[in-house]
Amino acid sequence: MDFAARQICNSNSIGGLMYRFQGKQWVAMTGMVVCLLIFTAASAAACTGIQLRAGDGTVVRGRTMEWGSFDMQTRVAVIPRGTTFSSPTPDGGQGLAWKAKYGFAGMEVLGKAVSDGMNEKGLSGGMFYHHGFAEYAEYDAGRTAKYLSPNDVLNYILSSFATLEEVREGLSQVTVVPVVDSDFGIPAPIHMMLSAPGGNSMVVEFKNGKPVFFDNPVGVITNNPTFDWHLTNLRNYGFLSPKPFPNTQWGDLKISPLAGGSGFIGLPGDFTAPSRFVRAAVFTQFARDTNNGPATVLESFRILDNFNVPPAQSEGSDQSTAASLPSATQWTVVMDTGNLTMYYHTMFNRRVRKIDLKKIDFTKGTKRGIPVDKNRAQDIEDLTRELH
Repeated sequence: MDFAARQICNSNSIGGLMYRFQGKQWVAMTGMVVCLLIFTAASAAACTGIQLRAGDGTVVRGRTMEWGSFDMQTRVAVIPRGTTFSSPTPDGGQGLAWKAKYGFAGMEVLGKAVSDGMNEKGLSGGMFYHHGFAEYAEYDAGRTAKYLSPNDVLNYILSSFATLEEVREGLSQVTVVPVVDSDFGIPAPIHMMLSAPGGNSMVVEFKNGKPVFFDNPVGVITNNPTFDWHLTNLRNYGFLSPKPFPNTQWGDLKISPLAGGSGFIGLPGDFTAPSRFVRAAVFTQFARDTNNGPATVLESFRILDNFNVPPAQSEGSDQSTAASLPSATQWTVVMDTGNLTMYYHTMFNRRVRKIDLKKIDFTKGTKRGIPVDKNRAQDIEDLTRELH
Protein backbone atom coordinates (compact mmCIF):
# COMPACT_ATOMS: atom_id res chain seq x y z
CA MET A 1 0.00 0.00 0.00
CA ASP A 2 1.38 3.43 -0.89
CA PHE A 3 2.05 6.10 1.75
CA ALA A 4 -1.08 8.14 1.00
CA ALA A 5 -3.27 5.05 1.19
CA ARG A 6 -1.74 4.09 4.54
CA GLN A 7 -2.40 7.56 5.90
CA ILE A 8 -6.06 7.34 4.88
CA CYS A 9 -6.52 3.92 6.44
CA ASN A 10 -4.58 4.75 9.59
CA SER A 11 -6.64 7.88 10.15
CA ASN A 12 -10.00 6.05 10.08
CA SER A 13 -11.15 3.43 12.51
CA ILE A 14 -12.48 0.16 11.10
CA GLY A 15 -16.00 0.99 12.11
CA GLY A 16 -15.78 4.71 11.41
CA LEU A 17 -17.21 6.59 8.45
CA MET A 18 -15.31 8.05 5.54
CA TYR A 19 -16.77 10.18 2.77
CA ARG A 20 -15.99 10.36 -0.93
CA PHE A 21 -17.28 12.69 -3.59
CA GLN A 22 -19.40 11.15 -6.34
CA GLY A 23 -21.26 13.38 -8.75
CA LYS A 24 -22.50 16.27 -6.62
CA GLN A 25 -23.01 14.21 -3.50
CA TRP A 26 -20.77 13.09 -0.71
CA VAL A 27 -21.32 9.39 -0.06
CA ALA A 28 -20.55 7.85 3.33
CA MET A 29 -18.48 4.67 3.36
CA THR A 30 -17.10 2.61 6.20
CA GLY A 31 -13.42 2.91 6.84
CA MET A 32 -13.02 -0.84 6.37
CA VAL A 33 -14.51 -0.81 2.88
CA VAL A 34 -12.42 2.17 1.82
CA CYS A 35 -9.20 0.64 3.12
CA LEU A 36 -9.91 -2.67 1.40
CA LEU A 37 -10.60 -0.90 -1.90
CA ILE A 38 -7.46 1.17 -1.60
CA PHE A 39 -5.29 -1.77 -0.64
CA THR A 40 -6.57 -4.01 -3.43
CA ALA A 41 -6.35 -1.39 -6.15
CA ALA A 42 -3.20 0.39 -5.08
CA SER A 43 -0.92 -2.45 -4.17
CA ALA A 44 -1.60 -4.94 -6.95
CA ALA A 45 0.02 -2.79 -9.65
CA ALA A 46 3.76 -2.63 -10.15
CA CYS A 47 4.36 -1.57 -13.77
CA THR A 48 7.70 -0.35 -15.10
CA GLY A 49 8.34 1.67 -18.27
CA ILE A 50 11.56 2.54 -20.12
CA GLN A 51 12.78 4.29 -23.28
CA LEU A 52 15.95 3.61 -25.30
CA ARG A 53 17.45 5.24 -28.39
CA ALA A 54 19.31 3.30 -31.11
CA GLY A 55 22.46 4.49 -32.83
CA ASP A 56 20.44 5.45 -35.90
CA GLY A 57 18.14 7.62 -33.76
CA THR A 58 15.23 5.18 -33.51
CA VAL A 59 13.31 5.60 -30.24
CA VAL A 60 11.94 2.49 -28.54
CA ARG A 61 9.60 2.60 -25.54
CA GLY A 62 8.53 -0.44 -23.53
CA ARG A 63 6.76 -1.44 -20.34
CA THR A 64 5.61 -4.31 -18.18
CA MET A 65 1.99 -4.69 -17.08
CA GLU A 66 1.81 -6.05 -13.55
CA TRP A 67 -1.56 -6.86 -12.07
CA GLY A 68 -1.94 -9.53 -9.42
CA SER A 69 -5.66 -9.43 -8.65
CA PHE A 70 -7.25 -10.89 -11.79
CA ASP A 71 -6.67 -11.67 -15.47
CA MET A 72 -7.01 -8.45 -17.46
CA GLN A 73 -8.16 -10.35 -20.58
CA THR A 74 -5.93 -8.24 -22.81
CA ARG A 75 -6.45 -7.91 -26.56
CA VAL A 76 -4.39 -6.29 -29.30
CA ALA A 77 -6.82 -3.65 -30.57
CA VAL A 78 -6.80 -1.59 -33.77
CA ILE A 79 -8.76 1.68 -33.82
CA PRO A 80 -9.15 3.26 -37.30
CA ARG A 81 -9.34 6.93 -38.16
CA GLY A 82 -12.84 8.32 -37.81
CA THR A 83 -13.75 6.06 -34.88
CA THR A 84 -16.27 7.84 -32.65
CA PHE A 85 -15.57 8.07 -28.91
CA SER A 86 -17.83 9.19 -26.08
CA SER A 87 -16.50 9.46 -22.55
CA PRO A 88 -18.84 8.88 -19.57
CA THR A 89 -19.29 11.22 -16.63
CA PRO A 90 -19.41 10.29 -12.92
CA ASP A 91 -23.23 10.38 -12.91
CA GLY A 92 -23.57 8.12 -15.96
CA GLY A 93 -24.04 10.91 -18.50
CA GLN A 94 -22.03 11.76 -21.60
CA GLY A 95 -18.87 13.80 -21.41
CA LEU A 96 -16.41 14.59 -24.17
CA ALA A 97 -17.24 13.18 -27.62
CA TRP A 98 -14.71 13.11 -30.47
CA LYS A 99 -13.63 11.34 -33.65
CA ALA A 100 -10.22 9.80 -34.12
CA LYS A 101 -7.94 11.93 -36.27
CA TYR A 102 -5.27 9.23 -36.24
CA GLY A 103 -5.52 5.47 -36.19
CA PHE A 104 -3.72 3.60 -33.44
CA ALA A 105 -3.10 0.14 -32.04
CA GLY A 106 -2.31 -1.13 -28.58
CA MET A 107 -3.01 -3.37 -25.63
CA GLU A 108 -6.67 -3.12 -24.62
CA VAL A 109 -7.54 -4.35 -21.12
CA LEU A 110 -10.89 -5.56 -19.82
CA GLY A 111 -12.55 -4.67 -23.13
CA LYS A 112 -12.51 -0.98 -22.18
CA ALA A 113 -9.59 1.08 -23.34
CA VAL A 114 -6.04 0.84 -24.63
CA SER A 115 -3.67 1.05 -21.67
CA ASP A 116 -0.56 1.13 -23.85
CA GLY A 117 -0.35 1.92 -27.55
CA MET A 118 1.06 3.81 -30.53
CA ASN A 119 -0.60 5.79 -33.29
CA GLU A 120 0.24 5.95 -36.98
CA LYS A 121 2.39 9.07 -36.42
CA GLY A 122 4.66 7.20 -34.00
CA LEU A 123 3.40 8.90 -30.83
CA SER A 124 3.25 6.21 -28.15
CA GLY A 125 2.27 6.07 -24.52
CA GLY A 126 1.16 4.02 -21.58
CA MET A 127 -0.98 4.50 -18.48
CA PHE A 128 0.48 3.54 -15.09
CA TYR A 129 -1.21 3.18 -11.71
CA HIS A 130 -0.79 6.22 -9.46
CA HIS A 131 -3.07 5.59 -6.51
CA GLY A 132 -3.17 8.21 -3.80
CA PHE A 133 -1.55 10.82 -6.03
CA ALA A 134 -3.91 11.20 -9.01
CA GLU A 135 -6.10 14.20 -8.16
CA TYR A 136 -8.94 14.67 -10.64
CA ALA A 137 -11.21 17.68 -10.98
CA GLU A 138 -14.45 18.04 -9.02
CA TYR A 139 -17.40 17.07 -11.19
CA ASP A 140 -19.88 19.77 -12.22
CA ALA A 141 -22.92 18.43 -14.11
CA GLY A 142 -23.27 21.75 -15.93
CA ARG A 143 -19.93 21.46 -17.74
CA THR A 144 -19.95 17.93 -19.16
CA ALA A 145 -18.92 18.61 -22.77
CA LYS A 146 -15.20 18.83 -21.92
CA TYR A 147 -15.11 16.05 -19.32
CA LEU A 148 -12.94 12.98 -19.85
CA SER A 149 -12.82 9.83 -17.73
CA PRO A 150 -9.41 8.50 -16.61
CA ASN A 151 -9.91 5.34 -18.70
CA ASP A 152 -10.29 7.42 -21.87
CA VAL A 153 -7.29 9.71 -21.51
CA LEU A 154 -4.83 7.59 -23.52
CA ASN A 155 -7.46 6.83 -26.18
CA TYR A 156 -7.96 10.58 -26.51
CA ILE A 157 -4.23 11.28 -26.80
CA LEU A 158 -3.40 8.59 -29.34
CA SER A 159 -6.42 9.32 -31.52
CA SER A 160 -6.00 13.11 -31.49
CA PHE A 161 -2.33 14.15 -31.37
CA ALA A 162 0.91 13.62 -33.25
CA THR A 163 3.40 15.45 -30.99
CA LEU A 164 4.04 16.02 -27.29
CA GLU A 165 3.43 19.73 -27.80
CA GLU A 166 -0.05 18.94 -29.14
CA VAL A 167 -0.67 16.71 -26.11
CA ARG A 168 0.20 19.54 -23.70
CA GLU A 169 -2.15 21.91 -25.49
CA GLY A 170 -4.95 19.36 -25.96
CA LEU A 171 -5.03 18.09 -22.37
CA SER A 172 -5.11 21.66 -21.13
CA GLN A 173 -8.43 22.11 -22.96
CA VAL A 174 -10.24 19.17 -21.31
CA THR A 175 -10.92 18.14 -17.71
CA VAL A 176 -10.39 14.66 -16.29
CA VAL A 177 -13.06 13.79 -13.71
CA PRO A 178 -13.31 10.80 -11.30
CA VAL A 179 -15.49 8.31 -13.16
CA VAL A 180 -15.61 5.06 -11.15
CA ASP A 181 -14.25 2.02 -12.95
CA SER A 182 -16.62 -0.92 -12.51
CA ASP A 183 -13.81 -3.48 -12.21
CA PHE A 184 -11.72 -1.55 -9.67
CA GLY A 185 -14.54 0.09 -7.71
CA ILE A 186 -12.74 3.45 -7.81
CA PRO A 187 -11.77 5.96 -10.51
CA ALA A 188 -8.66 4.53 -12.17
CA PRO A 189 -5.76 6.55 -10.69
CA ILE A 190 -3.32 7.07 -13.54
CA HIS A 191 -0.28 8.91 -14.72
CA MET A 192 1.31 8.42 -18.14
CA MET A 193 4.60 8.21 -19.98
CA LEU A 194 4.54 9.40 -23.59
CA SER A 195 7.29 9.14 -26.22
CA ALA A 196 7.70 10.86 -29.58
CA PRO A 197 9.64 9.44 -32.55
CA GLY A 198 12.15 12.29 -32.25
CA GLY A 199 13.23 11.09 -28.81
CA ASN A 200 11.48 13.43 -26.40
CA SER A 201 9.67 11.79 -23.49
CA MET A 202 7.07 13.28 -21.17
CA VAL A 203 5.24 12.23 -18.00
CA VAL A 204 1.71 13.48 -17.36
CA GLU A 205 0.24 13.48 -13.84
CA PHE A 206 -2.89 15.00 -12.35
CA LYS A 207 -2.78 17.34 -9.36
CA ASN A 208 -5.49 19.63 -8.01
CA GLY A 209 -7.70 18.67 -10.92
CA LYS A 210 -5.23 19.74 -13.61
CA PRO A 211 -2.64 17.96 -15.74
CA VAL A 212 0.99 18.44 -14.74
CA PHE A 213 3.65 17.87 -17.40
CA PHE A 214 7.21 16.73 -16.73
CA ASP A 215 9.99 16.39 -19.27
CA ASN A 216 11.43 12.91 -18.76
CA PRO A 217 15.24 13.12 -18.92
CA VAL A 218 15.81 9.48 -17.90
CA GLY A 219 13.09 7.83 -20.01
CA VAL A 220 11.74 5.82 -17.06
CA ILE A 221 8.48 5.58 -15.15
CA THR A 222 7.03 3.37 -12.40
CA ASN A 223 4.26 4.17 -9.92
CA ASN A 224 4.05 6.14 -6.64
CA PRO A 225 4.95 8.73 -5.55
CA THR A 226 5.22 11.65 -8.02
CA PHE A 227 7.69 11.75 -10.91
CA ASP A 228 9.70 14.69 -9.57
CA TRP A 229 10.20 12.78 -6.28
CA HIS A 230 11.66 9.83 -8.22
CA LEU A 231 14.11 12.13 -10.02
CA THR A 232 15.23 13.58 -6.68
CA ASN A 233 15.65 10.07 -5.24
CA LEU A 234 18.10 9.20 -8.03
CA ARG A 235 20.57 11.54 -6.32
CA ASN A 236 21.06 8.80 -3.73
CA TYR A 237 22.48 6.43 -6.37
CA GLY A 238 24.92 8.46 -8.45
CA PHE A 239 27.78 6.29 -7.18
CA LEU A 240 26.58 3.22 -9.12
CA SER A 241 28.73 2.13 -12.03
CA PRO A 242 29.02 -0.78 -14.49
CA LYS A 243 32.72 -0.93 -13.60
CA PRO A 244 33.93 -2.99 -10.62
CA PHE A 245 35.17 -1.04 -7.65
CA PRO A 246 38.97 -0.64 -7.60
CA ASN A 247 41.25 -2.69 -5.42
CA THR A 248 41.90 -0.96 -2.13
CA GLN A 249 43.92 -1.38 1.03
CA TRP A 250 42.41 -1.25 4.54
CA GLY A 251 45.35 -1.44 6.90
CA ASP A 252 47.11 -4.71 6.13
CA LEU A 253 44.03 -6.11 4.33
CA LYS A 254 43.85 -5.98 0.56
CA ILE A 255 40.25 -5.68 -0.65
CA SER A 256 39.24 -6.55 -4.19
CA PRO A 257 35.83 -7.32 -5.71
CA LEU A 258 34.56 -10.75 -4.71
CA ALA A 259 32.83 -11.26 -8.06
CA GLY A 260 31.52 -9.44 -11.10
CA GLY A 261 28.88 -6.75 -10.72
CA SER A 262 30.53 -5.00 -7.78
CA GLY A 263 29.89 -1.60 -9.36
CA PHE A 264 26.17 -2.10 -8.75
CA ILE A 265 26.46 -2.97 -5.07
CA GLY A 266 23.81 -0.87 -3.35
CA LEU A 267 21.31 -1.10 -6.22
CA PRO A 268 17.87 -1.62 -4.59
CA GLY A 269 16.39 -5.00 -5.45
CA ASP A 270 12.84 -5.01 -4.06
CA PHE A 271 9.64 -4.57 -6.07
CA THR A 272 8.53 -1.19 -4.70
CA ALA A 273 8.04 1.62 -7.22
CA PRO A 274 10.98 3.75 -5.94
CA SER A 275 13.36 0.78 -6.15
CA ARG A 276 12.14 -0.25 -9.59
CA PHE A 277 12.55 3.33 -10.81
CA VAL A 278 16.19 3.37 -9.70
CA ARG A 279 16.91 -0.03 -11.28
CA ALA A 280 15.20 0.93 -14.54
CA ALA A 281 17.13 4.22 -14.69
CA VAL A 282 20.44 2.46 -14.04
CA PHE A 283 19.77 -0.36 -16.51
CA THR A 284 18.78 2.05 -19.29
CA GLN A 285 21.70 4.37 -18.54
CA PHE A 286 24.15 1.49 -18.95
CA ALA A 287 22.30 -0.45 -21.67
CA ARG A 288 24.43 -1.88 -24.45
CA ASP A 289 24.79 0.16 -27.62
CA THR A 290 22.41 -0.83 -30.41
CA ASN A 291 22.39 0.24 -34.06
CA ASN A 292 18.73 0.12 -35.04
CA GLY A 293 15.15 -0.37 -33.90
CA PRO A 294 14.99 -4.20 -33.94
CA ALA A 295 18.20 -4.52 -31.91
CA THR A 296 16.95 -1.92 -29.45
CA VAL A 297 13.66 -3.79 -29.10
CA LEU A 298 15.57 -6.90 -27.99
CA GLU A 299 17.63 -4.84 -25.55
CA SER A 300 14.41 -3.39 -24.14
CA PHE A 301 12.99 -6.86 -23.54
CA ARG A 302 16.25 -7.89 -21.84
CA ILE A 303 15.97 -4.95 -19.44
CA LEU A 304 12.23 -5.30 -18.81
CA ASP A 305 12.55 -9.00 -18.03
CA ASN A 306 14.35 -7.94 -14.85
CA PHE A 307 11.01 -6.59 -13.59
CA ASN A 308 8.84 -9.72 -13.87
CA VAL A 309 6.88 -10.28 -10.66
CA PRO A 310 5.61 -13.71 -9.50
CA PRO A 311 1.92 -13.64 -8.50
CA ALA A 312 2.51 -14.97 -4.99
CA GLN A 313 4.93 -12.08 -4.37
CA SER A 314 2.75 -9.36 -5.86
CA GLU A 315 1.18 -7.21 -3.18
CA GLY A 316 -2.58 -7.62 -3.05
CA SER A 317 -2.48 -11.15 -4.44
CA ASP A 318 -4.05 -13.97 -2.48
CA GLN A 319 -3.41 -17.70 -2.86
CA SER A 320 -6.30 -18.19 -5.28
CA THR A 321 -4.84 -15.50 -7.54
CA ALA A 322 -1.39 -17.02 -7.32
CA ALA A 323 -2.80 -20.37 -8.39
CA SER A 324 -4.69 -18.99 -11.39
CA LEU A 325 -2.06 -16.63 -12.87
CA PRO A 326 1.38 -17.85 -13.97
CA SER A 327 2.81 -14.38 -13.33
CA ALA A 328 1.80 -10.99 -12.02
CA THR A 329 3.52 -9.57 -15.11
CA GLN A 330 0.63 -10.21 -17.45
CA TRP A 331 2.41 -8.87 -20.51
CA THR A 332 5.40 -6.88 -21.68
CA VAL A 333 5.13 -4.64 -24.74
CA VAL A 334 7.79 -2.72 -26.68
CA MET A 335 7.06 0.00 -29.26
CA ASP A 336 9.49 0.85 -32.07
CA THR A 337 8.35 4.41 -32.83
CA GLY A 338 10.62 4.78 -35.86
CA ASN A 339 9.54 1.62 -37.67
CA LEU A 340 5.93 1.75 -36.34
CA THR A 341 6.05 -1.77 -34.95
CA MET A 342 4.96 -3.16 -31.60
CA TYR A 343 6.18 -6.37 -30.01
CA TYR A 344 4.96 -8.24 -26.95
CA HIS A 345 5.09 -11.44 -24.93
CA THR A 346 2.72 -12.57 -22.19
CA MET A 347 2.56 -14.43 -18.91
CA PHE A 348 1.31 -17.51 -20.80
CA ASN A 349 3.74 -17.46 -23.73
CA ARG A 350 7.07 -15.67 -23.80
CA ARG A 351 7.44 -15.99 -27.55
CA VAL A 352 7.76 -12.44 -28.93
CA ARG A 353 5.00 -11.45 -31.36
CA LYS A 354 4.98 -8.48 -33.75
CA ILE A 355 2.37 -6.04 -35.07
CA ASP A 356 3.43 -3.85 -38.01
CA LEU A 357 1.32 -0.68 -37.98
CA LYS A 358 2.56 0.23 -41.48
CA LYS A 359 0.65 -2.76 -42.85
CA ILE A 360 -2.62 -1.92 -41.10
CA ASP A 361 -5.21 0.05 -43.06
CA PHE A 362 -6.39 2.68 -40.59
CA THR A 363 -8.76 4.23 -43.15
CA LYS A 364 -11.42 1.53 -43.10
CA GLY A 365 -13.40 -0.73 -40.83
CA THR A 366 -14.33 -0.38 -37.20
CA LYS A 367 -12.50 -1.12 -34.00
CA ARG A 368 -11.18 -4.67 -34.14
CA GLY A 369 -8.90 -6.86 -32.08
CA ILE A 370 -7.47 -10.26 -31.28
CA PRO A 371 -6.56 -11.93 -27.97
CA VAL A 372 -2.90 -11.50 -27.08
CA ASP A 373 -2.64 -15.32 -26.91
CA LYS A 374 -4.21 -17.69 -29.44
CA ASN A 375 -3.39 -20.51 -27.07
CA ARG A 376 -2.56 -19.85 -23.44
CA ALA A 377 0.44 -22.14 -23.42
CA GLN A 378 4.15 -21.72 -23.99
CA ASP A 379 5.21 -23.11 -27.39
CA ILE A 380 8.28 -25.29 -26.85
CA GLU A 381 10.46 -26.63 -29.65
CA ASP A 382 11.60 -30.21 -29.02
CA LEU A 383 15.12 -30.73 -30.42
CA THR A 384 15.64 -34.25 -29.08
CA ARG A 385 15.61 -35.85 -32.57
CA GLU A 386 18.58 -33.77 -33.61
CA LEU A 387 20.59 -35.45 -30.85
CA HIS A 388 19.73 -39.10 -31.68
